[in-house]
Amino acid sequence: MQDNSDLCEIHKTHPEKVEAAHKHALDDVTSLRLAEIFKVLGDKTRIKLLSLLACEKELCVCDIAAALDMQQSAISHQLRVLRGARLVKFRKDGKEAYYSLDDDHVVRLMNQGLEHVTELG
Repeated sequence: MQDNSDLCEIHKTHPEKVEAAHKHALDDVTSLRLAEIFKVLGDKTRIKLLSLLACEKELCVCDIAAALDMQQSAISHQLRVLRGARLVKFRKDGKEAYYSLDDDHVVRLMNQGLEHVTELG
């Protein structure tokens, strides 16, 4: 038997609320872009990597690999994914590649997600 307790028991719309909702609805392109960001964030290794960068501001690939106890090649792959989503940026210093979060939006996104998770207990 299907549980319908979370549905309205009558079919009655509220036109003023529907109109307001339409004004704030995301378009398809924006919705897709946001969904892609959340897909990228849906990997625990990438979350750990972003968390390191949120704390340390900038790390070289060797340090990230050591901190996460992973191979550089695996870290490099994850960083390419994050770079493609514009969540991290990098700079070269000689033969070393340093990564940091792309901007403050990423820091806030990480902090708010972490706050939400930790308050859930």
